[in-house]
Amino acid sequence: MIEAYFFAATVLLMTVAVCLVRVLRGPTRADRMMGAQLAATAGVAILALISPAGSPAMLDVALVLALLGAFAAVAFVKAATIDGAGDPEEESQ
Repeated sequence: MIEAYFFAATVLLMTVAVCLVRVLRGPTRADRMMGAQLAATAGVAILALISPAGSPAMLDVALVLALLGAFAAVAFVKAATIDGAGDPEEESQ
């Protein structure tokens, strides 16, 4: 069963390689961000798949990576909009 997990992790690792090409080539900032999001999601899946064969702490690392990916997406949206759309601290005029 562990061999199947490693095979799935290898396929996901190839997906991450394709994502990194998208992050480097673009063409827009949104494409780069979507590539980074997909790479983070695949990274979480890879860590979750190989954690039974390795350390249980890998699941903790996967959770931290998932949180960082979510925060990066929120930061990108806030930085990409002119008025900081969705900012609860901003007063509506």
